[in-house]
Amino acid sequence: MPVGPDAARWVTRRGLRTVLVIVHTVTSGQILLDVVRLLAADLRVQVVFTRAPDVFGNGVSELLGRIGGVVMPWRLAIRQRFDLAVSAAYGGIEDVHAPLVVIPHGAGYQKRVSRRLGGGAVAARGVYGLSAQELVRDGMVVPSAIVLAHDAERGRLARSCPEAVAVAEVVGDASHDRLVASAGERRAYRQALGVQDDRELVVVTSTWGTRSLFGRRAELFRRMLAELPRDRYRVAALFHPNVWFGHGVWQVRAWLADCLRDGLVLIPPEADWRGALVAADHVVGDHGSVAVYGAVCGAPVLLVGDAKDDVDPESAGGLLASAAPRLRPHGPLAAQLRAAAAGHWQGRHDAVVARLTSAPGCFDRNMRRLMYRLMRMTQPLTIPRTDPVPPPHLTP
Repeated sequence: MPVGPDAARWVTRRGLRTVLVIVHTVTSGQILLDVVRLLAADLRVQVVFTRAPDVFGNGVSELLGRIGGVVMPWRLAIRQRFDLAVSAAYGGIEDVHAPLVVIPHGAGYQKRVSRRLGGGAVAARGVYGLSAQELVRDGMVVPSAIVLAHDAERGRLARSCPEAVAVAEVVGDASHDRLVASAGERRAYRQALGVQDDRELVVVTSTWGTRSLFGRRAELFRRMLAELPRDRYRVAALFHPNVWFGHGVWQVRAWLADCLRDGLVLIPPEADWRGALVAADHVVGDHGSVAVYGAVCGAPVLLVGDAKDDVDPESAGGLLASAAPRLRPHGPLAAQLRAAAAGHWQGRHDAVVARLTSAPGCFDRNMRRLMYRLMRMTQPLTIPRTDPVPPPHLTP
């Protein structure tokens, strides 16, 4: 381990600032990789990863194994002192000894969650990541910095947890910026997914939970494969990692085995999902963040179901829910896709995208500046560059 009382005996480089990356789930881990890449090429910094306890922690060890980072057990990580810690979730963060930055792991802060009180009573629903339940312990705000994507989120934070406003930082949205940077790679992403130039790619995305698309309308995948002409359409499924790791990778593939035989493209959880959105001609989704990011890419978005109670109406997801057309459960699918495309125009979702980030193209610069300020270091002289995402890959 490059961190700890005996580290000086074993390391090759000494005197480094140490950064702890706290990975609760695969979802949070994926967005944290967008953050720590901003520390690349700095010979003064050592990055260490840890897997924090979480009910959806399956898959985290495999994710960290693939990237080849140093992984410190959680029980040891909370006993060491670091120069900086970064997290995209909240479990156990009060036990970390470091200036702590928390960032959203979706399209800003949009998900409403219930709070269970003593005796089984349920409190009013709060927005995950903006409430005192996540941010305050023993009367103290835990994070040293709370990353916001939009100026408007500062006002929402002021209403739900006013004591945290002092540490809020409007930084921007990493996935928005990388999707924009990836637009020129659309053809490469389509080729990676096996989509020919004369086909239209329909990306069907589901968040997790019983109110999600896959929780309520799993039959939609079979219907699409049966109804959509194969010489015109290709259908791809894009699931939230909590679906994969809540039920098991084998189980998800087993549930969709007949769809896979009939040509469904299934994006595996370890692939970068954003390339599929850039490649899409149509996005069919629910109240999850991916449908919001689909709006960034400019494809027509059709929403399935009505889960307005699960989304803050002031968020980008709430705005999309109020503006996007709905897929009719029993209507012909091909006709609905054609109608959505005919009613779509460039810039239709500009208001949604504008609500997503008030610092477009600035996440890398702002986030790097924040991290180095908390580490009390000068930044490298290089200018951060927002790279396109890698092409999505498929598993056999």
